[in-house]
This record gives sequence, structure tokens and C-alpha cells, in this order.
Amino acid sequence: MARIEGVEPARAEGYIKRVFAAQAERWGAPLLNHLLYARRPSIFRGVRAMWQGLEESGLIDARLQALVNRRVAALNGCEF
Repeated sequence: MARIEGVEPARAEGYIKRVFAAQAERWGAPLLNHLLYARRPSIFRGVRAMWQGLEESGLIDARLQALVNRRVAALNGCEF
């Protein structure tokens, strides 16, 4: 459980709400770190821009990206 409460997805602004809906469709629920980032929409947009840039660059294969995410989550004690 996060030490800082994230936003309530239903109360998020338009763009953030759409990202949460896409995450819920793909992962079953919005990602907890994104709920926290959404407390500050400018930070949320910056984080999403980084991930979108990585995806569009094609520099990191999607399967490798998933493995890296899981490894970082494990190192942080996060259940991914």
C-alpha cells in the first residue's frame, strides 16, 4: 500500500481519466504509481510523455520493457 494516497480515478481530469481507463482495460486497474503521479497533472503528463517517447522510439522492445518494469518493481518491493 502506498504511503501517499493516489487520486480517485473517477475524479481525474479528462486525459488522466482516459489513461486510467486504458490501464484498467489492459491491466485490470489503473497502475498505482500513475494514481500517485496524477496528484500533480503536470508530472503525470511528463511521465506519460517519457513512456510514450520510449515506445515510439523503438529503442526498447516491449517485452524487454515489461521485464525491466517487473524487475524494478521487485527491487522496490512492489507487487507488479
